[in-house]
Amino acid sequence: MLKLRFLKLSLLCLLPYVGTLTLSSQESLPAIVGDWAGTLDTGGGSLRLLLHVTADNTGKISVSLDSIDQGAKGLAGANAVWNGTNFSFDVPSVNGSYKGTLSSDRQTLTGTWNQGAPLPLVFKRQNTAQGNGKPAEPSAVDGDWSGVLRAGGGSLRLALHVKTVSAGKMDVSLDSLDQGAMGIPCDNAKLDGKNFSFDVPAVHGNYTGTLSDDGKKLTGTWTQGTPLPVELTRQASTGEKPKAEAPLPARPPVPFSDLKRILDAEFAPLLGDGGVLARSTGGGIVIGIFDHDQRNVFCYGSAQPDSIFEIGSITKTFTGLILAQLVEQKKVSLDDPVRTLLPAGTVAKPENREITLLDLATQHSGLPRLPDNLHPTDPSNPYADYQTPQLYEFLSKHGVARPAETQFLYSNLGVGLLGQALAVRTGLTYEDLVKTEITGPLRMNDTVVTLSAEQKKRFIQGHNAVNDPAHGWDLGALAGAGALKSTAPDLLKYLEANLHPERISADEPAGSPGATLPRAIALDHELRADVAPQMKIALAWLYNEQSHDFTHDGGTGGYTAVVGFNPAQDLALVVLYNREDITPGKLPFTHRVAANVTGLIRGTPAPQLAE
Repeated sequence: MLKLRFLKLSLLCLLPYVGTLTLSSQESLPAIVGDWAGTLDTGGGSLRLLLHVTADNTGKISVSLDSIDQGAKGLAGANAVWNGTNFSFDVPSVNGSYKGTLSSDRQTLTGTWNQGAPLPLVFKRQNTAQGNGKPAEPSAVDGDWSGVLRAGGGSLRLALHVKTVSAGKMDVSLDSLDQGAMGIPCDNAKLDGKNFSFDVPAVHGNYTGTLSDDGKKLTGTWTQGTPLPVELTRQASTGEKPKAEAPLPARPPVPFSDLKRILDAEFAPLLGDGGVLARSTGGGIVIGIFDHDQRNVFCYGSAQPDSIFEIGSITKTFTGLILAQLVEQKKVSLDDPVRTLLPAGTVAKPENREITLLDLATQHSGLPRLPDNLHPTDPSNPYADYQTPQLYEFLSKHGVARPAETQFLYSNLGVGLLGQALAVRTGLTYEDLVKTEITGPLRMNDTVVTLSAEQKKRFIQGHNAVNDPAHGWDLGALAGAGALKSTAPDLLKYLEANLHPERISADEPAGSPGATLPRAIALDHELRADVAPQMKIALAWLYNEQSHDFTHDGGTGGYTAVVGFNPAQDLALVVLYNREDITPGKLPFTHRVAANVTGLIRGTPAPQLAE
């Protein structure tokens, strides 16, 4: 049974997109084309970088950058300039730029990376087949391939990417589309005649296949404990730049009283034949809006106003607020090492700095996205059998030492560990802790981990990315990362409390969780660390410095969701959708809906809803 472990709890990611750029000197183009490796010394740590420069037959090139240690692949370049010796380009997504000079032997780029402060950065050319700067000759299996792995009654769509980088060496990566795992690195790729094989160390998997005579199919076997047949089909490559969806022009702000009429018209095309919310698809979406003490819930397709959805990583914001609550109640401190909250003997004390509760809540712990001992027996419910013993086993092996310098690294493991540690400190289960500290005081009766019999009747059926019915997820020891289910009305209560914490404690007994909640929310919103240019993180909440929105999204095997609030505008929004929405290079449907609705309210441009 398949055990791919790069399973998704959040849509927060960098999607690989390579923009097309025009160089100033086509004649010198071969000297700069190729793959380059460098290491950026930030003063507190180092980041390994890969630079990719390619060209088409018209002289146009594409530049992209991979930040290996941050898991960011395919950062798009722009404004490339080549004059025969000097090469420069920008990376707009991180507000960065590079200027360098090519050595006379064409093997070294010596220059400066600037992302607010100039830092020296030298790139070394990676070996090429010809050794003269020209791209390596592609092999018979170079290109993009797609296939479906069927296991245990379910299916997973796979995309394979193969590129020859030098004689006998290939760059191979695998995408598990239905699990949201993109760019899983592959090793030991070998092509012997028509026999092609590679390993996927991260999931302890291996593929061996035979290329068809026409070069269009690879027929073989995926082995990950149990061999399973997989046929991969070559995908046509046009080399064209993807076309971005044109946003709708800005319109005058829509009055709250007229919002339903406008939204009904916006969603009408999606409800007809072929639409994502057509009756035949089972698709359903619920939108909750709070705007200056006006609130409403709109639903389309199969959803009802009180339908219950999995909310995935939005759970992380609850875990962050629980931490703030316990800090206000003097039960923990933000600087407490997580080790001290766990049962004695769980993990050894490291020699130097160790991971704190704050590190976990701000995604700066250095912990990987997922533990390496996550081996689901059922891929459709991947976290169900990952319980406390497995978590503690991982910690005892990995340890809790914090790297001297950490960058933002999204970790379901880290926030799941935070939820587990807080539960241990209070002697409660994570579910009971959420109820005690947040949902009880806010009367959020439909925000739970375990559904009652009545709630199960309102739990809307989820669907995977190919619209097959999806199994609900049970998160075990990582509950704090994504176990909650909720409704739009409940989440509006939550967001309204974030906007107006002063309204909470009027009738709450002194010393009760309801009484400490207003101060905890203020603590919860304090900005703690950088995520990306113009983006910071509080205790799990992400904050956009330009729009002043606090947001978080979530996704499981059958549901996607996004929530956000803006204190300056007294505005909050909830979008819940009963489908896993993963389309590489495309804005998720829930995000398009959120941008469309806020565009209507604010009178700003917004993406079109129709796909």
